[in-house]
Amino acid sequence: MSGPSLNKLAAHRSIHDGAVTEGRDLMEVLERVYGEKHKKHAIIAARALLDHWETRTISHADSEEEGLYKRKLEENPDISHTLSMLKRDHDLLRILVKEIKERLDEQGVNDDVIDRFKAIYVLVQIHNRDEEAYLLDHH
Repeated sequence: MSGPSLNKLAAHRSIHDGAVTEGRDLMEVLERVYGEKHKKHAIIAARALLDHWETRTISHADSEEEGLYKRKLEENPDISHTLSMLKRDHDLLRILVKEIKERLDEQGVNDDVIDRFKAIYVLVQIHNRDEEAYLLDHH
């Protein structure tokens, strides 16, 4: 995901939208099986959702930091604060993923795990909107 698709708004937005939609759908499955007290299915759903956020969103964030953000900073050094804020969002996502992994291994699926998944979902949406507006709209 480090090629031209990171630089074009429509393509980048498509990547974001796909990840958010898939995350939402997996979250709905997790919440349903957790609410129905299906512990084994909840663990399976939680691990699938965790894998989704890691492979789709965290890896995308890594690509952005290694390519897009560096190029944007070279083009316009005045956006360093904006890039720092966007990188902090990525760091928060990594922290939440790490905490979910630890809790899943120690406690299984519980309300804390669900809350952290919801936090990821909201943070990703805010981050995507800001990133598209600050780095890709009209650029």
